[in-house]
Formats: sequence, C-alpha cells, structure tokens
Amino acid sequence: MADNVYDEIEIEDMTFDPKLQIYHYPCPCGDRFEIGIADLRDGEEIAVCPSCSLMIRVIFEEKDLPKEKKDKPEGEEVKEEHKMEEAKAVAVAA
Repeated sequence: MADNVYDEIEIEDMTFDPKLQIYHYPCPCGDRFEIGIADLRDGEEIAVCPSCSLMIRVIFEEKDLPKEKKDKPEGEEVKEEHKMEEAKAVAVAA
C-alpha cells in the first residue's frame, strides 16, 4: 500500500481540524488527503484521498501531535452551557 506514495509531507504543512481530530492536505484531484490523529498515534503515516487513489506519507514525531482530546460525558456540555446562561441572567439582574 505505501509503495504508491505520491509525496511526503511534513505535518506542519498540513491543516489540523480539532473538531474532527484529523489532519488534511490538498490533493491534486481537488479533494484532500486525510488522516486521523488517532491513526497517527497508532503509528499510521499514510494519509489517503477519498476521491482518488493517491496517498501521501506524513512526516511527524508523535511528541509534536496535539494533546489528546478528552471527551466530556454526554450532557456535560449542556450543563456547562446552562450554568453560563444562569450566570449571565444573574449578572443582568444585578
């Protein structure tokens, strides 16, 4: 699989999407190469384009990856938003 690598790209040249937890890089076909941060942490270094057969090798050091995102249990974000709304209401009422 890694024998058909189109290019080698430094991770610093890629864009990180913190919400989706993926790195992406433009592909010549018009789409983009993608690789998940979890895959990088698992030792994967090949990013693929979902629209064509091209692949790139991502050059990186694991220590330079963003810190692992700790997901809050479901409902925690809603509770925090509710607390913020209550605090705003108290501030306006005061």
